[in-house]
Amino acid sequence: MTEKEKMLAGEWYQAGDPELVKERLNARKLTKALNDSAPDAIAYRAEITQKLIGKSGTNFWIEPPFYCDYGSNIQVGDDVFFNFNCVVLDVCQVSLGDRVFVAPNVQFYAATHPLESKPRGEFWEFGKPIKIGNDVWIGGASVICPGVTIGDRVVIGAGSIVTKSFPDDVVIGGNPAKIIRYLDKPES
Repeated sequence: MTEKEKMLAGEWYQAGDPELVKERLNARKLTKALNDSAPDAIAYRAEITQKLIGKSGTNFWIEPPFYCDYGSNIQVGDDVFFNFNCVVLDVCQVSLGDRVFVAPNVQFYAATHPLESKPRGEFWEFGKPIKIGNDVWIGGASVICPGVTIGDRVVIGAGSIVTKSFPDDVVIGGNPAKIIRYLDKPES
């Protein structure tokens, strides 16, 4: 099994593997081009985004600056918006459903490291996928931690540190995030 296959499977892998280094470098070049682009270069930005992001639906927009590890492990649905200065550490799949609004400075961390210093110092890593449902609003400066799943129609308050998964139709917030209130479910 290659280091990339281990990474995508959520197993321990060597982050310094040459194939992974090459793919991260490619993502850095693409994000630099996106981040340096003119605000009115809409077609150019869309072209870069197509090359960078693994899978995206219609009406997907990234407001630069934007940063990610690989880009290829990010999947977004239709009508998704990333505001300024978002970070996605996509060592595993990071998926967002339809109509997801991501406020400025939001960070998605699928990557994690050993607690023990020796393997951490030897560049061992692993990841846990992140899944965001449909119709989710993620408030500014929130952090979504490895392995989190967020249900549909969830609102995440600004500055939240989301360390666990949450069901549909809730407002969550805080550090660590907890349910603040339940939202009325839409009529079927």
